[in-house]
Amino acid sequence: MTLADLINGEKAIILKVRGRGAFRKRIIEMGFVVGKQVIVVRNAPLKDPIEYNIMGYEVSLRQSEAALIEVTKDLRNKSKGNHFEGTIELEHSLSLIPHLIDKTINVALVGNPNSGKTTIFNYASHSKEKVGNYGGVTINAKEAKFKHKGYTFILVDLPGTYSITSYTPEELFVRNHLINELPDIILNVVDSSNIERNLYLTTQLVDMDLKVVIALNMWDEFKDKGDEFDYQALAKMIGIPMVPTIGADGKGFGDLFDKIIEVYEDQESIVRHIHINYGKRIELSIRELQKMINISGNEQLTVKLSPRYLSLKLLEGDPEEIQRVKKSCVNAYKILDFAKKESDKIAKLHNETMETVITDAKYGFIEGALRETYHEATKKNKITRSRVIDAIVTDKILSYPIFLFAMWLTFQATFYLGDYPMQWIGLLFEWMGKITNEVLAKSAFRDLISDGIIGGVGGVIVFLPNILILFFFITLMEASGYMARVAFIVDKLMHKIGLHGKSFIPMLMGFGCNVPAIMATRTIENKNDRLVTMLIIPFMSCSARYPVYVLLINAFFKGHRGSILFGIYLFGIFLAGAMAWVFKKTMFKVNTVPFVMELPPYRRPRFASVLKQTWFKGEQYLKKMGTIILLASMIIWTLGYFPTGKKYDVAMLQKTVQINNRFAQKVKQQQSTPKQKAQLEQQKQKLLSILQAETSRLKQEHSMIGRIGKFIEPVIHPLGFDWKMGVSLIAGGAAKEIVVSTMSVLYPIRNTENESLSQRLRKQVYSSGKRKGKPVFTPLVALSFMLFILIYFPCIAVVAAIKNESGTWKWSLFLAFYTTTLAWLVSLITFQAGSLLGF
Repeated sequence: MTLADLINGEKAIILKVRGRGAFRKRIIEMGFVVGKQVIVVRNAPLKDPIEYNIMGYEVSLRQSEAALIEVTKDLRNKSKGNHFEGTIELEHSLSLIPHLIDKTINVALVGNPNSGKTTIFNYASHSKEKVGNYGGVTINAKEAKFKHKGYTFILVDLPGTYSITSYTPEELFVRNHLINELPDIILNVVDSSNIERNLYLTTQLVDMDLKVVIALNMWDEFKDKGDEFDYQALAKMIGIPMVPTIGADGKGFGDLFDKIIEVYEDQESIVRHIHINYGKRIELSIRELQKMINISGNEQLTVKLSPRYLSLKLLEGDPEEIQRVKKSCVNAYKILDFAKKESDKIAKLHNETMETVITDAKYGFIEGALRETYHEATKKNKITRSRVIDAIVTDKILSYPIFLFAMWLTFQATFYLGDYPMQWIGLLFEWMGKITNEVLAKSAFRDLISDGIIGGVGGVIVFLPNILILFFFITLMEASGYMARVAFIVDKLMHKIGLHGKSFIPMLMGFGCNVPAIMATRTIENKNDRLVTMLIIPFMSCSARYPVYVLLINAFFKGHRGSILFGIYLFGIFLAGAMAWVFKKTMFKVNTVPFVMELPPYRRPRFASVLKQTWFKGEQYLKKMGTIILLASMIIWTLGYFPTGKKYDVAMLQKTVQINNRFAQKVKQQQSTPKQKAQLEQQKQKLLSILQAETSRLKQEHSMIGRIGKFIEPVIHPLGFDWKMGVSLIAGGAAKEIVVSTMSVLYPIRNTENESLSQRLRKQVYSSGKRKGKPVFTPLVALSFMLFILIYFPCIAVVAAIKNESGTWKWSLFLAFYTTTLAWLVSLITFQAGSLLGF
């Protein structure tokens, strides 16, 4: 019988894990080991994947992977496979390199995904790194400094990882950081509500022979369970101090950093060097390998790496450490040959791969240690809060409607809650523009301040309330743990297009910003899946595109604003799926990796933390206004102002004199009544206004920006765009917010009334050509333009991020070409088909 044969609610004991390679190693590391009880929780809405409970936490597998795990319903076989061999204690002290006590302590935060590392990092150092209740939020090393009791702490927050093998990029990143940087202390953050699984990573840190302090985080959740844990006894057993903490509330941090100081100063009596006993046969091989490694000439390696840790990795056949030995050891061939022979002998003896043998031994050690120190409260089938919520949000009927409704509600809220603040900010900038025009004398400088800076930056900054509301709702879903459930329910759909449910999390992160979303693809194990995900993430509408959508939707879709915005985002998801399917059928014909993902328990979002993260995003938005948007607005204004077109001003002055003279003669000849004089004056002002608008048009069209726009107009004319929209799209290559600031500059206020940009766009008409007199913007043109914004060249930062993650410019250039081509085709079809249908 296999795990896939069980139905919801059934329990079984794992007998054997079949399969091979990295996947097998991963699921064993995550707790699917012989002798452990597993419970079937539920199927995803489309029957696949399946949620299981193992070691007290929830994890999902596809049916094809579950079929590789042999089980029995005879619960008497529980824990039969793991053996507790105890520890080997050594007399020498910890740390590879002796250090002088100074007042700076380098601390590396290491822990499982979703254990609360970044929360501790933010709280302790007053940083503002993104946190979320799902794995993969931290995707590179973040560093911060703070002072505590006379010491300067340099904290480095490393990506969450279940182990330090070379299965995924983040695992390798963490391992290399620990080896190359040699932190003074490793702060191992452990989820107290799931101690057994979290301690697997701890056993690997023990092997590395570095000083470790454990933060038993989420201690409040552990206390709520009613279990008993003598963590002080376990600390003495493994030689690692443990301090309970509650990361979200900042409780226990003072004690934690006090303990780090004690360990750093070698004042903590608990700290001692122990080795996990892997059994007589394995220990014999380790000792022989250590002797070979510890010879003269290999100091370049042994000064950074524990020989015991290296011996274990060579027995496991770890490719990264094999390469390291080849580069650094004078007797590399002898070491590797011996390690391979010993590994084969031990694997044959146990009838398992060497990796599995060592992993089983680690879990055997953990189970034995906890048997003496950890006691579960007596409870009968307690239904957790997460199970109750999941019964609704992952239900086969309700799950997708709930997700779609949550997204639709988010977009509706951004409009209805953001309307008034947006209008207030708009009025503020209108007042600033008016004051500028009144105070400063007419000059190029006044126009730069009024039209270039206030008009350009103000045209974008008015959308700050909408941005904050959008981020508030997204942060709320991330902090609660709902995002991981979204990945769970869509995995079957993602699998249909050749991707992994994990790909959906970076895609959702793309709604905030595409750059960190692309970096988050590091959590996807398969290289081809990572590349495909990177190439479709730009279809996720980032916050930079959001102001363009809000501007045009407010102007042309007033009655259906939330629904139109929801439709744009949904179309982006659909397009991403379609392109992923095309890529997997053509350029990346490789099967996807198995779906193994933890489903963290739901947690009540801390309101203060959500507000802090939301404001941090708003702060970044404001900084962008004061840097790149300000600079771009000034450049666009300058290109639109020069050459100044004095000949058009002279011509306008001459015509103005002629108009004034003509109307003065009319008044004199007709001996007009006051009413007739007022009518003639009104006609005169209308003609002067038309003359001024025509002069401004000619000056703008013959400026540098106008010449650029006219040059590209033939390409964008079939899409319904005028040359100003084309210039806005080019400027938007740097950052999408610049599209709005460019339009604010190119469609300036032409009369004494202060009109919003939306009002100005509605009034724009063509002044020449076949479309003369027709509106520049219509609902159809606005829709075509928004689709182009959604699809085309994302921004310079995204292109650079793809180059950094893929290691080559090839994929960045391909992205720029294919997205822009696709945008042109989609907008062409939209506008031409809409025109034929009479829209």
